[in-house]
Amino acid sequence: MIGSGFGGAITAARLAEGGARVLVLERGRRWTATQHPRGPTDAWLYRKNSPAKHNGWLDLRFFPRMIVAQGAGVGGGSLCYSAVLLEARPELFDAGWPPEITYKELRPYYAKVRDMLSVQPIPSRQLTARARLLRRAAAKLGHGDRFTSVPLGITFDEDWHHGLHDPLGHQHSKSFINQQGERQGTCVHLGNCDIGCDVRAKNTLDLNYIPLAERHGAEVRPLHIARRIEPDGSGYRVSFDRVDRERLIAGSVRAEMVVLAAGSLGTTELLLRCRDEHRTLPNISRRLGKHWSPNANFLTPAFYPDGDQVKQGIGPTIASGLEFMDGSVNGQRFYIQDDGFPNMLLNAMRATLASPALRPLAWLLERQLARGLDEVNPTRNLMLWLGQGVDAADGELRLGPRFAKPWEQDIDLTWRVDESRALADTILEMHRRLSEATGGQLYVPLFWRLVRGMVSVHPLGGCGMSRSRTEGVVDHAGRVFGYKNLVVADGAILPGATGRNPSMTIGALSERIAALMLRDPGAGAER
Repeated sequence: MIGSGFGGAITAARLAEGGARVLVLERGRRWTATQHPRGPTDAWLYRKNSPAKHNGWLDLRFFPRMIVAQGAGVGGGSLCYSAVLLEARPELFDAGWPPEITYKELRPYYAKVRDMLSVQPIPSRQLTARARLLRRAAAKLGHGDRFTSVPLGITFDEDWHHGLHDPLGHQHSKSFINQQGERQGTCVHLGNCDIGCDVRAKNTLDLNYIPLAERHGAEVRPLHIARRIEPDGSGYRVSFDRVDRERLIAGSVRAEMVVLAAGSLGTTELLLRCRDEHRTLPNISRRLGKHWSPNANFLTPAFYPDGDQVKQGIGPTIASGLEFMDGSVNGQRFYIQDDGFPNMLLNAMRATLASPALRPLAWLLERQLARGLDEVNPTRNLMLWLGQGVDAADGELRLGPRFAKPWEQDIDLTWRVDESRALADTILEMHRRLSEATGGQLYVPLFWRLVRGMVSVHPLGGCGMSRSRTEGVVDHAGRVFGYKNLVVADGAILPGATGRNPSMTIGALSERIAALMLRDPGAGAER
């Protein structure tokens, strides 16, 4: 198993549970609650070209007109995603997918993911200020019936409410042991979902599927970076670099079956290298790298004169949504959510003043450092609208210039806005209308204004599933055309955008892939 996100963690757990011997190679660290980045000098970034020294929380990739944000660590994207777990709309599967993949087919696998991640909406009396702002805006525009709370992979306490004394205090988080024996707590609205929940209320994969896999004998090796896959007898040999005290040490392991789950960029890049650079897997479909999608992610800030309308930094990152997936606005299918981000200033101050030498100063600044509804936060009046939709999925990943090392090509992404421009404009206009309806002023990002660029937190595609190798890279079960016992199980296999947060669909597809592998372990895709 290469990778431990929604593809790798789920397939590892189910295969180990079914009696398979499983090894998981994960490029990032195994994070604990005390290691989450908070201060300015903490391990924030993962750098692909220097992973031995920079193996932090977030992997940012910069391409022409596109920035892609990914998680790095045991648990993959679940570490830094906003915990939204929405099923895809049933009609999404009517076209562009293999005939075996339908909503009816995925429904029992959606249920498995929902049960494992304890999915639930935020309790009604805990609705965040941002969600209430979206609800008011929707009502004023005549879209009140489209507003809904979104299902979240977060554990809530029904007794918690904003009126408690010191409501964001850790003492209000109720500790419990989950089904996999991991200690967690209930949500107290700290707003740090994307950078690691302080009380472990967010149900990241390292708290459920990964422990399940390990309980059944799976081995997880953090800081192992897969470099090459090559046939070896009846199986494959995976070469990797292991991070050891800021050094990279080469190694390899042999397996009868390899599952790639390194994410849309990671999996596609590894297979491109094996096909075109190392030439160890030369028969992979020429469709590899094509049909890449940013899921039409469009992040737009709006400024409000009254910070109490927003209270940015307090509450789950996303709590509600406004759905237009029926194409009723300009014929475009899209979804709007209230997005948030942590109170970075307060996090940094608290982290810096936590050292013993600075405790007297921290004591003097106790009130200024306190988390609460009136906490210090210069961005408390900044609303962040998140748009996503069914775009053209016409991006392409390929090997580009040799930058990092003379012998290694970098990964490049070609993406043009032309075929998705109408969708982007429609999302942007809805963001503007929502802002103005509630007294906010929208600020169109400079990246969009200058080069029509986007920031994607939902990278999809590159190894699309299809009926044959002339149309895609893998079949309906994630099996790579032309190679027996080589499987892809992550967001790379989606043949297009979901228009909604994709994690739940990636999870359901991975549950199904694992079930098929256990049912017929020797099966392979047609050549």
